[in-house]
Amino acid sequence: MKTTRKVLVASTAFAGLALAGLASAQDMYKSGVGGLYAGLNYTFMETDFDGLAEADTGTLSGKVGVMATDYFGVEARAGFGVDDDRIAGVDVKIDNFFGGYGTVNVVNESPVTPYAVFGFTRIEAEAGSVEDDDSDFSYGAGLNVKFAKNLSGNLEYMRYYDDDDITVDGIGLGVQVNF
Repeated sequence: MKTTRKVLVASTAFAGLALAGLASAQDMYKSGVGGLYAGLNYTFMETDFDGLAEADTGTLSGKVGVMATDYFGVEARAGFGVDDDRIAGVDVKIDNFFGGYGTVNVVNESPVTPYAVFGFTRIEAEAGSVEDDDSDFSYGAGLNVKFAKNLSGNLEYMRYYDDDDITVDGIGLGVQVNF
């Protein structure tokens, strides 16, 4: 319960930064991600149980964010499991997750924008009859690729969770609309 409060406090702080940055957000570079944005991602998740077993699941998530400066953005993400796995006769699935994140973007003139992402994620998962939810520091890196004036795609790697001999990583593919 204390961990959930920490995530809520961090998410509220990120939202405050986003609102402060909204006033100064501008269209800053050709690779295109400026101002307010929203997106959808499908993520191929891998849950590693201390090297003993791996479960491959899939999640669908949404995100909303704002570029607070040319280089720094803040966003909130939430998602749910859409593809489960079965290992050793036990069903494994990600029920849902949410978090608040900061992004550091490499400003450039090309249609490709590399970025790093960091923040906190709360994950709720099940393995058979065992249910658990916990939070952890998350980090990753990705690329936004501009397709049209206000439309981009992204490819991203994230380490969502790494605690208690369990690691949850994801490779995500998505689309983003810039407002």
